Amino acid sequence: MWGRKKNGADAPGQPAAPEPVEVTGARADGPFDVTERPVGPADEYIDLGSLLIRIRPDIEVQLPTEDDVVTAVLVTAQDSAVELRPFAGNRSGGTWDGVRTELREQVEERKGTFTEVDGPFGPEILAQFPATAPDGSAAIQPARFIGIEGPRWVVRATILGAAGLESTNEGVFMEILRDLRVRRGEEPRILRESLPLTLPPDAQRIEE
Repeated sequence: MWGRKKNGADAPGQPAAPEPVEVTGARADGPFDVTERPVGPADEYIDLGSLLIRIRPDIEVQLPTEDDVVTAVLVTAQDSAVELRPFAGNRSGGTWDGVRTELREQVEERKGTFTEVDGPFGPEILAQFPATAPDGSAAIQPARFIGIEGPRWVVRATILGAAGLESTNEGVFMEILRDLRVRRGEEPRILRESLPLTLPPDAQRIEE
């Protein structure tokens, strides 16, 4: 796993982009594609390739890896966290519907329970999994699964911890999601193929 210091800023190094375009619907306040809301040199964002995350003083950004390949972005704040996974979506939308079906099956396989609710970005899943507390007693692990569809991309956000107990449009994690920028690129990709995530220059390895 790799992590990044809380202070300091990266210059995403984006080329000049067109003027912001109007976005309506659930993403009217973000997150945006970089073609919809360019990130300028003065904007304080961490550039992770397909995801750009606004720097905040109250978060820690970690990059879990498998065989030295970054598989997701984990943003922690206080006693909760949000895991972000970007992947290729259908041009006409609807990709999240299929992903949600699989998530429901996975919750059941793990002996968890779930409720599907209408959230700020559309249908989402509130789940609870059986877990073990540090003292060995039985506990519950909440998780809130959110799917955000943009121009040929989808971001799956999984909020873990106390912040995952309810569907809300408020709080630090919703602010993180609204501030996101997604760089899909023009490369042809298979539906639901993971979009590449890259380490920033100042990433530090965290020993597990």
